[in-house]
Amino acid sequence: MKSLFIFCVIALILYIVYRIYRFQTLDNGLTELLKKGAVILDVRTEKEYETGHIQGSVNISLGTIRERYVELDPKKTYITVCSHGLRSVKAENILKERGFKHIYNGGAWTDLQKTIHP
Repeated sequence: MKSLFIFCVIALILYIVYRIYRFQTLDNGLTELLKKGAVILDVRTEKEYETGHIQGSVNISLGTIRERYVELDPKKTYITVCSHGLRSVKAENILKERGFKHIYNGGAWTDLQKTIHP
């Protein structure tokens, strides 16, 4: 019983940390970047993208980003999004490794959509 309680406490702490991270990520000026012309880069699969996405976003899946990054303009600002925020972090890092300077993680596309279209 004690180990179940400890597990629940750890899970709660991780959830709180995640929510704080999400709030800070979405509150770090992404809407301002979008107003200045940033492009939303949705790194989910094509099938996921077809089920719903932010209007005007570009879809290049994480699985193809290493080959298809050449389709992107390194001078532009990009905000990566996915379903939960994990793939968008990976895509952000890959693009930074490829020399992109203006890449930001937008996390889950649904969270970002709620922020830009309340």
